[in-house]
Amino acid sequence: MFQKVTTAIAAFAISAAFFAGTAVASDPITIKFSHVVAENTPKGQMANKFKDLVKERLGGKVVVEVFPNSQLFGDNKVLEAMLLGDVEMAAPSLSKFKRYTKKLQVYDLPFLFKDMEAVERFQQSEAGDKLLESLNKRGLVGIGYLHNGLKQLSSGEPLRVPEDAAGKKFRIMTSDVLAAQFEAVDAVPLKKPFSEVFTLLQTQAIDGQENTWSNIYSKKFFEVQPYITESNHGLLDYMVVTSKEFWTGLDDDIRTEIQAALDEAIAFGNEVAEKKSVADRQKIIDSGRSEVIQLTEAERAQWVEAMKPVWKKFEKDIGKDVIDAAYGSNM
Repeated sequence: MFQKVTTAIAAFAISAAFFAGTAVASDPITIKFSHVVAENTPKGQMANKFKDLVKERLGGKVVVEVFPNSQLFGDNKVLEAMLLGDVEMAAPSLSKFKRYTKKLQVYDLPFLFKDMEAVERFQQSEAGDKLLESLNKRGLVGIGYLHNGLKQLSSGEPLRVPEDAAGKKFRIMTSDVLAAQFEAVDAVPLKKPFSEVFTLLQTQAIDGQENTWSNIYSKKFFEVQPYITESNHGLLDYMVVTSKEFWTGLDDDIRTEIQAALDEAIAFGNEVAEKKSVADRQKIIDSGRSEVIQLTEAERAQWVEAMKPVWKKFEKDIGKDVIDAAYGSNM
């Protein structure tokens, strides 16, 4: 009798272990996607689209959880958190990657790209694709670029030629390239958090800033900046990134489907960004709160001449081949 009971208990234990293992094996892969902006922005809409596409393609095998508005981490902390396994995906601005690779500073160089079509050509080229891999040695993997748009200059006074910027204080993101860009026109760059920009402008603690049309409109900078120069002098883009450990740990078929979903979501996000840029520019003009200054070819040439030496200053860090490839995308 005792032997039968023992045998039954053993059989039950084996069965329980089997079903427990099956339950664990069927648990979905969770991707926590952290970003710092609202859900109605191009980045926010892209992240939500990615979530939906992954669900369509992979059913319950993979679940994407989106955390907008810095609910999990800000861009300055998210990459460290990713390396610790606390988050699987994020999309920081390209200037946030300097401590991991200096090559991505190419995207901060002034007047490098003539339009967003040139940016797209470069990012889809072999050279642009290799930059996604420039983070690999630091345990990160770039898996896609996302656009915001080209940057404009706003100020309390008209900016038509470089001399107009001399002595004025401009807020910049944390970027040595952007600091050198404003120093090249004898302006004073100040590295300040994005969340503080409106107040700094409103109180005239700074004279101006650089940003895309969508950011200038959504953050109401145009309400406290009477002049916006349509300079298209720089790029504000993001890189969708994950950890090398997480990415290489996925089964090949799962990783392929996630990448396909991300590519589709990014294409959607870039379309949203382009439409929003055009619409928000017109809304600013229609508001009458800020005058949009369009540069003549001669005026623009002066800005290019003043700022282009910045390329040479960072050539060693970025690589002349990378800069040449990026500039060549304008052709």
